[in-house]
Amino acid sequence: MKFTQNTQRLALLAGVVVLALLPLPDFWITQLNYIALYSLVILGLVLLTGIGGLTSFGQAAFVGIGAYTSAYLTVNMGLSPWVTVFAGLAITALSALVVGWITLRMSGHYLPLATIAWGLSLYYLMGNLDALGKYDGILDVPTLKLLDWDIGQGRPFFVFAWGLVLLGAFALINLLDSRTGRAIRALRTGSQMAEAMGVDTLRYKIGIFLIAALFASVSGWLFAHFQHTVNPSPFGLKMGIEYLFMTVLGGAGYVWGAISGALITKLLEDQLQVLLPQLIGTSGSYETIVFGIVLVLVLKYMPDGMWSLVGRYLPKPQRVNDWQDAAPLVERAKPATGDTVLEVLAIRKQFGGLVAVNDIGFSIQAGQIVGLIGPNGAGKSTTFNLITGVLGLTSGQVKFRGELISGQPSREIARRGMSRTFQHVKMIPEMTVLENVALGAQLRGHKGALSSMLRLDRAEEQSLLREAAQQLERIGMGGSLHELAGNLAMGPQRLLEIARALCSDPALLLLDEPAAGLRHQEKLALAAVLRQLRDEGVSILLVEHDMDLVMDVCDHLVVMEFGTLLTQGTPEEIQQSPAVRAAYLGTEH
Repeated sequence: MKFTQNTQRLALLAGVVVLALLPLPDFWITQLNYIALYSLVILGLVLLTGIGGLTSFGQAAFVGIGAYTSAYLTVNMGLSPWVTVFAGLAITALSALVVGWITLRMSGHYLPLATIAWGLSLYYLMGNLDALGKYDGILDVPTLKLLDWDIGQGRPFFVFAWGLVLLGAFALINLLDSRTGRAIRALRTGSQMAEAMGVDTLRYKIGIFLIAALFASVSGWLFAHFQHTVNPSPFGLKMGIEYLFMTVLGGAGYVWGAISGALITKLLEDQLQVLLPQLIGTSGSYETIVFGIVLVLVLKYMPDGMWSLVGRYLPKPQRVNDWQDAAPLVERAKPATGDTVLEVLAIRKQFGGLVAVNDIGFSIQAGQIVGLIGPNGAGKSTTFNLITGVLGLTSGQVKFRGELISGQPSREIARRGMSRTFQHVKMIPEMTVLENVALGAQLRGHKGALSSMLRLDRAEEQSLLREAAQQLERIGMGGSLHELAGNLAMGPQRLLEIARALCSDPALLLLDEPAAGLRHQEKLALAAVLRQLRDEGVSILLVEHDMDLVMDVCDHLVVMEFGTLLTQGTPEEIQQSPAVRAAYLGTEH
């Protein structure tokens, strides 16, 4: 029997039921309840930090919002906890959107520092408001009841809390196995590739920040009714750091690492609090020192966390190739043969006093392959970046299919039907070849995060995977669908980039040195693919140093030297040009 995701989920649900029925001491049930509360928060951090690459020290503050909202409304206004959970989620969502919109525009160390400031601000706000009981907090928070059944303590709470943990984990697994999930994974590689595929990176960053905050808010709601009291202590910066510690220890890149990190940390903390004072002979928070040492060791010797050790021995769920009968994606209308697809009008780029591109101009017609060539440092890749919106123009204009695209972000240019590869391969090594290529079809799908979490996107997802598989077959990589992209040699990685670009159904394809790293037979196959695309009406702008390939497939050549236009013409005219021979060989003879 194949080990599928459904098999995995049934086994985990059965495990929770079995643990609830086992005659475990109440102490261990209580411990497991706290681990469930921690796990909910860390699931959000796995998505935010481990997958999305964004470090936040402020998750404890969102736990506090969920806890305080429910505690205040139930104690002072008599509302049901089943109502206050939604009030907490609403306030958390509003806070996360405001904080995320401000902080996620930052990069580097500014984002962690901003979330530290946010966490400290909320901690002191909670501790100084009379309405929230200042540092004494809110007492006598009612328990959770389902009709007349108390589920706020012991084994009923265990089943309820762990049921929410598993539902959250399954939702994240569904999310990551989707169009939205691929865009989230692309955030770690930087914005350039993701934006070129049509991903609005700021929007997705705010989205995962919001999801992580909502997970934390649910944990806070459970905490308030489990503890029957809330005060600022569990929601300060110390706990925010501890949540990150659990995430890293368990495995920041793994959904199930959230549970293992919470489990190990909680059990280790309890044991150290008893053993260390006995060994040292005096009381104190010595476990913090041990945790610091453990964190350093984990980062050095196990950067993928504890779950990476467990995961290698577990059977991995197999992806079922179920997209063969999926509906094909809608294709964009292609320009008629001979129509002008791209007009580059005297574009210029200055970096201070350096003129990198100096008033370059050329055009591309539908069904034409145009080569952009020149010696190293001629400005070819900069010209690529100006056309695709990665860099802003100093002056000049770029028109695509008759419309001005100068000044637009690269994702909007991609939406209009322009797709590209990169001089240095940009892909997501931890994803399969199929998933990397499917990222190219980002703009051809519409289902969002909620649909993905609830598994309502399957029909669209199958169509996207079908398109990706077809493009891989098209370039001769049909046998590598489920291979991790990071395991590929340089040649296949470049072919993967071409397949990903083709997935967007482009009217203009820009290829930046696609033959670099390819063997002779792979270059012949690439040339055949380029000719086939031209025959199908796809226009291509090609930057390449392999002159045999360029002369073989290009209809027109544009030659650059030191950022200026040296000459342009057919391959035959360029081969006979003395100026071109001088540029490449340093002589006119």
